[in-house]
Amino acid sequence: MKVCFAVDQYEGIDSFIYGHFGSAPAFVVVDTVDDSVSRINNGDLGHVHGACNPIMALNGSEVDAVVVGGIGAGALRGLNAKGIRVFAAVDQTVRGNLALIKDNKLPEMTMQQTCAGHGGGCGHH
Repeated sequence: MKVCFAVDQYEGIDSFIYGHFGSAPAFVVVDTVDDSVSRINNGDLGHVHGACNPIMALNGSEVDAVVVGGIGAGALRGLNAKGIRVFAAVDQTVRGNLALIKDNKLPEMTMQQTCAGHGGGCGHH
């Protein structure tokens, strides 16, 4: 399984989870089959707020799951429409959340947890 994590700075599996999918500067992708780690730069970083194209953000990379600190409704719908499951980060790092997703202990994101705007209404911290 290829798991993608929204991060601020790329530091491999020691990277810290970023608070919002669409504005994350980069993504760490971990393949749980061979433990390989790679980086994706956010290809949609300059999007208008609320108009994130999640597939463009991932630069067309194929992943099975995304782990985020927060995400907008449109991005969540877009990822889910491509069969990509989205999970809420529980730990501050990729390493911690990777262990949790492998143990099926990360909660899957719902529309009620999405960001309604950064003036309030976000379901993340």
